[in-house]
Amino acid sequence: MAAVIGFLGAGNMGAAIIGGLAAVPGVSALAYDVDAAKTDALAAKGLAQKAASPEALAAGSDYIVLCVKPQYLTGAMQALVLALRPETTVCSIVAGVTVARLKELTGGRCPVVRIMPNTPALVGAGQFALCLDDPALAAGQKAFVGELFAKLGRTYVLEERFFDAFTGLAGSGPAYVLHFMEALIESGVYMGFPRDKATDIVIGLFAGTAKLAAQSGLHPSVLREMVTSPAGTTIEGLMHLDRMAVRAAIIDAAVASRDRSRELG
Repeated sequence: MAAVIGFLGAGNMGAAIIGGLAAVPGVSALAYDVDAAKTDALAAKGLAQKAASPEALAAGSDYIVLCVKPQYLTGAMQALVLALRPETTVCSIVAGVTVARLKELTGGRCPVVRIMPNTPALVGAGQFALCLDDPALAAGQKAFVGELFAKLGRTYVLEERFFDAFTGLAGSGPAYVLHFMEALIESGVYMGFPRDKATDIVIGLFAGTAKLAAQSGLHPSVLREMVTSPAGTTIEGLMHLDRMAVRAAIIDAAVASRDRSRELG
């Protein structure tokens, strides 16, 4: 694996990806952002070299990762597109921008990849949907993109038609988990714990439970049954959640997020 990865945009997600790739042998980062302080900070840490302009970024990169906000993408691409080469691969993490739209923005000059990340990528535990549907992508380019983002978490190669569903499940999913965490923290405070102690308990609860689910090899339903004794405290709490239709509300939330993603796309 050897390549120069260019980043158009060096905000939170762009900087997180750059930081995650810093230890990958043979890979170096080049970054451009209209806010020069962001690229200055990355350069000072030795994580990326600064590109003087979008054109310089395109000219010096083998792969380009688009990390700008959707409303700025068209303008940013106008400065970038003329310097694109056929052997360059453009990867976009910009929400709602389809492969067809990426092909328009690049003028068909090079292959494109659509990527949907989620925020745990900020700590190297992200989930990335990769759309490799562009017929112009070579096998080597597909493999490289998959290997690259696997360094930052887990990757899933999906047809583009599944991207809205991935958004509803994994893209928005961290917010659902954090929402539930907040509720449990409040329950701890209500029952008398100091807020900092309740927060520590709940964060440890989620971290430990996720580790158990990942390493046990058992389905979450089996793990849930293991802690649910007949006529015990856990079944009492679970029955209340079921009476409140919490399971159905969670499912409806993911579907609503998927549907909103469709509307925005």
